[in-house]
Amino acid sequence: MKKVLFVLVLMMSVLVINAQATKTTENKEKSIHTAIKVSDLKKSITDNIAKDYTGFTIKEAESVTKNNTLTYHVVIVKDATTETLVYDKEGKFVKIHAPKDATQQSSKKK
Repeated sequence: MKKVLFVLVLMMSVLVINAQATKTTENKEKSIHTAIKVSDLKKSITDNIAKDYTGFTIKEAESVTKNNTLTYHVVIVKDATTETLVYDKEGKFVKIHAPKDATQQSSKKK
């Protein structure tokens, strides 16, 4: 009887763990990242960078589609400072993407 009870508890544990893993996988948001040429960026984006980020140069850019929403992620650099700026599909500034490590620092100028 103890063996049957043990097997039953083990099977229930496996079912619970599997259900949690499935739920986590379904909640993950998929995004599509596509590299784009700097010259293909909207004029409003390049104008904003020239105005608000004097001395920075655009290193790379990509379009990101997530939940049917298009944004542009633009990496700019100046000396040892790197920023990733996010713009909406209209080319309006949305936010500064948080740096992946602590060595990157924000130095937005207005």
